[in-house]
Amino acid sequence: MKAYELLFFVSPSIDEETRAATMKRVETTIAAGNGAIDNVDEWGKRKLAFEINGLTDGDYTLVDFHAEPENIAELDRVLRITDAIVRHMIVKRTDRD
Repeated sequence: MKAYELLFFVSPSIDEETRAATMKRVETTIAAGNGAIDNVDEWGKRKLAFEINGLTDGDYTLVDFHAEPENIAELDRVLRITDAIVRHMIVKRTDRD
């Protein structure tokens, strides 16, 4: 398995229940591909560099995880169709195994 990092943000006006459901969906998608979450770091509300979909702030979450490379495409697909997630980025970590 390879080490990856997922950074995503949701609207800061989203309710806590929807935010938890979004994180649960990310967790289940990673687990479905036999991946493992190492760490979840909630950064909280941050100012965006430019306006996206009428938003000037975003509520960020950073997820460190291990997964097989072929399962990243499925995770990316799920993140794209999840309405609560405004933007996301998955990066392969070369500094860890």
